[in-house]
Amino acid sequence: MKNSKLIEALNNCIAHCNYCSDACLNEDNIKMMVDCIRTDRACAEVCSATVKLLAMDSAFAKAMVEKCHEICKQCADECGKHDHQHCKDCAEACKKCADACEAYLA
Repeated sequence: MKNSKLIEALNNCIAHCNYCSDACLNEDNIKMMVDCIRTDRACAEVCSATVKLLAMDSAFAKAMVEKCHEICKQCADECGKHDHQHCKDCAEACKKCADACEAYLA
């Protein structure tokens, strides 16, 4: 499939963001995790829409990949602020996804 590496990175990012946002709900200081949860959820949604547009070879795909690159970097930064393993894993998946977006746009 065309763009399969990017689609794989996006799907991995979606899975990590969904897992992280759910795991954050189980943390003791949930108020500290609010931004992480919201960023994870938004990132997963944008990545999901991007996968669909790439699979359709849509003319809108490039613009979505640009937005996805931006939110993945923000999500990696947000998750990177926390010491929980799920946040660290999510930050890494988001960074890899941002890098894959950058490679696509190059």
